[in-house]
Amino acid sequence: MKEAASQDRQGGFDPGGLRRQFAILGRELAWLDNAATTQRPELVLRVMDEFYRKHNANPRRSVHQLGTEATLAYEGARSKVAGFLGASAPEEVVFTAGTTAGINLVATGLARWEIGPGDEVWVSAAEHHSNWVPWQQVARRMGAALKVMPLKSDGRLDLEAFRKGLEAHRTKWVAVTWVSNVLGVENDIRAVCEAAHAAEARVLVDAAQGVAHLPVDVQAMGCDFLAFSGHKMYGPMGIGALWGRRELLEQMEPMIYGGEMISRVEDGESTWTEVPWRFEGGTPHAAGAVGLAAAVDWLRELPPAAHEHEAALARRAAEELAALPGVRVWGPAEGRLSLVSFSVEGVHPHDVAQVLDNRGVEIRAGHLCAQPLLRRLGVESVARASFFPGNTADEVRRLIEGVRAAQELFT
Repeated sequence: MKEAASQDRQGGFDPGGLRRQFAILGRELAWLDNAATTQRPELVLRVMDEFYRKHNANPRRSVHQLGTEATLAYEGARSKVAGFLGASAPEEVVFTAGTTAGINLVATGLARWEIGPGDEVWVSAAEHHSNWVPWQQVARRMGAALKVMPLKSDGRLDLEAFRKGLEAHRTKWVAVTWVSNVLGVENDIRAVCEAAHAAEARVLVDAAQGVAHLPVDVQAMGCDFLAFSGHKMYGPMGIGALWGRRELLEQMEPMIYGGEMISRVEDGESTWTEVPWRFEGGTPHAAGAVGLAAAVDWLRELPPAAHEHEAALARRAAEELAALPGVRVWGPAEGRLSLVSFSVEGVHPHDVAQVLDNRGVEIRAGHLCAQPLLRRLGVESVARASFFPGNTADEVRRLIEGVRAAQELFT
């Protein structure tokens, strides 16, 4: 235990101090399911509670004091998120229910009007269903072809194959994940965007697995849209954001019609209000937006050593799992960020997860909403451990011991 503690404190970073900011982690459990959802630090819970206790009103509706306070809090959160993303202006940020909602908004509100028979839409083989199914459906309805960017043997994008595919000059849209939720690898988004834009195609980035672990700069990425969820970066569930270039947002149609997204309503027609509010019809998740802004503040305060620590844990887990007989680790040997997916020969991933849960170690098991990728890997489901800076080397030890126990029980 002393050896594990000293390893955890390398670089002057203390995961125990960070962990104490999460009330739920006071329980005797190892939370290794951070890629599915992170826990919330006290700061996030506190500001959301304060909003409801002191400032609760419907933003952008009323001129009374509470309405003004709620509007300031809501729009202040938008400005905070815009700064976090490197947006040119707060108006480029649309609050959504999460990554899935943001992607669907772009696919149905803009892309479908630009896609026709004979056109192509590209996704990568590593996409989450949220960045596959919306494009699949739009392509099918508009008579376009869904093309799949292949992966190299180490799980990274085959950019040469992608560039060759673009030579047909039929591509209109490209949708790509920043970080794979199965392989834990960061994709070269800048290279994808440069290739796509050279072919006059637009690019949407699914940043759900990246925002908690990597610096975000939409200008440096060169993408046209980027979507993410708050609950994967220490914020609340049910809130996320879509960033888009202003000129493209101006062209996009709303998906949700109703209150506060209109400029004028006549008997037979309506006109929309300005961007981004035209995409936020109905009562917004104001406390969620405030909580997301607090999560941005909290995340920005993490030292570089915190991210180095979580990456080191993922690498250690991958190495020790791969050393076990009958265990296969998926993803690259180098460049792994914060998660490791693995298969245990002769043991179903759900059984692995159950044995670990009985030992207080919480992981994810299943197809991870990435069935096209798993088919290419030759498996139907996998087990996945994912880390945050508050995890420890001792929790990696417990993970390895639990996998050994599952092997002993089922093989």
